[in-house]
Amino acid sequence: MAIAAVLLCIPIVALLWVPSYAKTDPELLGFPFFFWYQFLWVFICSALTWTAYRLTLSARGKTTHQVGEDR
Repeated sequence: MAIAAVLLCIPIVALLWVPSYAKTDPELLGFPFFFWYQFLWVFICSALTWTAYRLTLSARGKTTHQVGEDR
């Protein structure tokens, strides 16, 4: 469960560390670094969230979400 928490904290730390991406160079397809860096984190954050979810399910002994199950 601690690994899942670390995975969820990575995007928060990366995006709150503004000096690391508050610049215009390098450009990618005409977009300044700031914009494509932020957009890239949408996909990275999705992957990290999915991984944390799967780790949490695995730690609980479940492989899928079961509808109607008593908790």
